[in-house]
Amino acid sequence: MVKLKACKKCNSIVHGEEVCPICKTHNHLSKSFVGMVIIRDVDKSKIARKLNVTRPGKYAIKVR
Repeated sequence: MVKLKACKKCNSIVHGEEVCPICKTHNHLSKSFVGMVIIRDVDKSKIARKLNVTRPGKYAIKVR
């Protein structure tokens, strides 16, 4: 089973990868995160604005 990880820099959730596809960092991934949101339309989403999300995808609410 593939473990999910979240990027500490942009909160993006990755599936078994070692590099964040959004911000291209590899040393900011964490297995410890709380909550998950799926952003489909970044222009209309209030949550996307709150999390500073500019691309559709899966994001963690809080990364430890």
